[in-house]
Amino acid sequence: MTCAAAAVHHAFELASGVGLVFQPYLGMTGAAVLWGTAMPAWFVVAARGSERWNPPLAYAAGMSFGGGVLHLTLWPWSAHRGIPLLDEAEGLRPEAMPAYNAIIWTWGLSAAGALVRETRRRDLAAALLGVATAFALRPSARHHFVWVREQARVRPAWWNRALVQRSEAAPPVP
Repeated sequence: MTCAAAAVHHAFELASGVGLVFQPYLGMTGAAVLWGTAMPAWFVVAARGSERWNPPLAYAAGMSFGGGVLHLTLWPWSAHRGIPLLDEAEGLRPEAMPAYNAIIWTWGLSAAGALVRETRRRDLAAALLGVATAFALRPSARHHFVWVREQARVRPAWWNRALVQRSEAAPPVP
């Protein structure tokens, strides 16, 4: 479930025109190859359930949980019936925010469920390393937002189309 939610997160951002994680460093093709390989591999490893893959799966669950929480620290949010929801994020249009919030929450909650129900005590260090890695990637996320805005200005393309019209009016980079 966590892998599927992470894949939906990436696909939603790409389809919405804000690019892929690590795209500033790897380019569109490199980032697509990375995620197009990593997500199916993660899914296969999780589906098979081999003991030897428990530490990497714990790491992935920790990173996914951290990634969901990180989104709430990068962008403005407000509480709706006690639930923090992003008010804006990544240059997405306002009408995309309900779906994006659902994706972020599904991703984070599925990761939390995996950490609680599927992570063995001896793999908790891997899970905590995953959470720490997500937060360590905060500067990379900020760089992505600056980079994609600049790309929208100088080289408009389908993958950054969300920001082409909004590059000047978009909210400040977190």
